Amino acid sequence: MAGTKTKRKPQFVCRSCGGVQSRWMGKCPDCGTWDGLESFTPASAPKDGAPSGLVQLWTGDDAPPSPTATPLPQIEADHIQRQSTGIAEFDRVLGGGFVPGSVTMLGGEPGIGKSTLLLQVAGCLARDHCRVLYATSEESAYQTRLRAERLIGRDTDLDTLGDLFVLADTSLARIVEQARKTQPAVMIIDSIQMVYQPDLEASPGSVAQLRRCCTELVYLAKVSGMTIILVGHVTKDGQLAGPKLLEHLVDVVLSFEGDQHHGRRIVRGLKNRFGTTLEIGLFEMTEAGLMEVTEVTDVLDPNSPPRPGSVVCPAMFGTRCLLAEVQALTATGFLGAAKRRASGVDANRLAMLIAVLEKHGGLRLADQDVFASAVGGLRVVEPAADLALALAIAGAHYGRTLEAGTAAIGEIGLGGEIRSVQQLGPRLRQAQRQGYRTVIGAKQPAEGAAVGVECSSVSTIGEALSMLT
Repeated sequence: MAGTKTKRKPQFVCRSCGGVQSRWMGKCPDCGTWDGLESFTPASAPKDGAPSGLVQLWTGDDAPPSPTATPLPQIEADHIQRQSTGIAEFDRVLGGGFVPGSVTMLGGEPGIGKSTLLLQVAGCLARDHCRVLYATSEESAYQTRLRAERLIGRDTDLDTLGDLFVLADTSLARIVEQARKTQPAVMIIDSIQMVYQPDLEASPGSVAQLRRCCTELVYLAKVSGMTIILVGHVTKDGQLAGPKLLEHLVDVVLSFEGDQHHGRRIVRGLKNRFGTTLEIGLFEMTEAGLMEVTEVTDVLDPNSPPRPGSVVCPAMFGTRCLLAEVQALTATGFLGAAKRRASGVDANRLAMLIAVLEKHGGLRLADQDVFASAVGGLRVVEPAADLALALAIAGAHYGRTLEAGTAAIGEIGLGGEIRSVQQLGPRLRQAQRQGYRTVIGAKQPAEGAAVGVECSSVSTIGEALSMLT
């Protein structure tokens, strides 16, 4: 019958892998997640190829031209002109700044400081006469003003930030309309879980709303050249809500990590189509907001009396070398039920090193509870920290220490051998700048002589343990 609307049949999408099923099942057949399917009603696809009519508010009635296939030799490389955020540590993780037309997602636990960081970024951009639209769905405009006075008002007169626009709304249609009127270069949405599309029959934060709103914003960024930053919360497992639904849609995924009871914060790249994901940005939470940290100064003082179970390792985080203090503690446990706990280090690597120490180092740890951690909120997972962690465990078990001013670096194999590591030069130079005079590791004497650091060469775990006094 003409004019009769066809009722769309509901479908079910997995919140873990994004797979769509025609009926509900207790276990997702694609990824095996139990109770992960959520119901949603698919929206009808528009004829112009856009995600919906929202983008027509920006582009007008004319549909964007369809792309054409081009021979590979005729494709010219575009010069990416990045927009600096005004915060060096944040630019480091992004690869130099925001790329126009890109979509960046910043995820983290509630209260970790995501809104604080992005409001400081918005203030720095507006100070440089870059128009910014800050759309908040969790606070009122006046609350955002009060927070800006505390974070930005100490250094900048808020009356000079006329390029920073604040919108307190949760409707995606109204947010896009305000973006069309203000024409910002950067738009920040805090947070994507609270934004909803009015014509979609689903609650805000559901899988259907997240995917629909994120798709709309990605398409909007591409057709307008606007940089869009989304704030996302994490689940109980520490993952971005709807990870497989959003991570493949956006261009950059950043993780904001840290402990609410510790001032140190770390911005880490999980995905970056325009740069590396190896860099990290360090911040310190203070009363005036987030302050950049260029050097880790709370490691073990090389001139202080050494402590059993504490060893310093020069660890690489992208192109940056930081001295990380690795600590270990052993306590009497129960044979067959000994505990192995890791914080800031890889738990699987810890278990392997305990086995190597028992087999090739002569330690008896089967009835010992072993606890290991990285001090200062850093996460040290590279194999170059194996030797430092093994010496920390052995030192805690025997009650022995390394000599003052000694660091350790090296990868340990299953045969108990000590292997050399990459980028040894920057590691030794960083140790020398921090006052460390000796570095224990594989045989690399030439590198140490070049930077004025004595390299104590060891080839097996037994030789390394003999240096504990």
